[in-house]
Amino acid sequence: MEEELEPHDSKAVDAKEVVSSAPEHSSAQQETSFNNGKAEEADVGFSASCLTTAELQQHWRAVKQVFRSVKLLFDIPTTRIIDQKISKYVVYQIVVIRSGSYDFERVVIERRYSDFLHLHQELLQDFNEEMEDIVMPKKKMTGNFSEENIAERRVALRDYLTQLYSLRCVRKSQAFLAFFTHKELKTAYDLLRGGRFSRALEGLQKALVLQEKLSSHNPTLVVPTLCAILVCQRDLEDFDAAFQTGRRALPTVRRYELRQYQGPLLEALVDLGYSLGLPVAQLQDELTRVQDSPIGQVSEMSLKELVVHEFV
Repeated sequence: MEEELEPHDSKAVDAKEVVSSAPEHSSAQQETSFNNGKAEEADVGFSASCLTTAELQQHWRAVKQVFRSVKLLFDIPTTRIIDQKISKYVVYQIVVIRSGSYDFERVVIERRYSDFLHLHQELLQDFNEEMEDIVMPKKKMTGNFSEENIAERRVALRDYLTQLYSLRCVRKSQAFLAFFTHKELKTAYDLLRGGRFSRALEGLQKALVLQEKLSSHNPTLVVPTLCAILVCQRDLEDFDAAFQTGRRALPTVRRYELRQYQGPLLEALVDLGYSLGLPVAQLQDELTRVQDSPIGQVSEMSLKELVVHEFV
């Protein structure tokens, strides 16, 4: 089970967690908070390539405020039947929606009933007592492909996800997050290793949207995905986008001292900065300090080498 991470160099601020089945009245305020937090995350301190202590504290206050306001809704608006020679099954198209404001970042994932069943069995291993009142929708003996039964199960599975999310221990678990992202990430990393960077990038960006919605308790979970996106963008020669992606990842890498990524990410940013004609002296100095630091191990792999070892 994923635990909520404490920042390395500041006191943790407890976020009041509320599970909502409808948008809050303060949607305009939440939208402003979310947009401001994202803007600050993207821009603060990067003109000088390094964050001062004051800027870092300001940055994370904004990010924590974003985390407090995130509440999620789940919908299964449509289904489709896959009819193959040896099998026939229904796939449910799931959307995760950030409530309290209009969610501009909506992606659709598809899961079979067997995926829901696998999730339920995994969660019962760790949270059997907590889930005693949650019932997994069952299959019917006949008529599984009738429109009426599919519609009924679609609603039941939507409500099932909502019930799971209402349990703090479940929504912070690795199994719950993996249900929404593992298949897409596995496919994307396989494509990346095969050099199919455009298709890999599409899958990674889709997974990132879901990770950012579902893993606000642990911001480090998006770092590998951001690094993989950077690698794809760089290999597609979109250097500016790659540099911006690296900038998004760097504050979290610094904050939580993710030394596995710190050196390779800084090295990639320095190289991208040179290619773009940007000032990188402070990034270069930081890279040197990280490499010369006697504390902890710094990865000797490049960022691409580090990324391709994910999901092996």
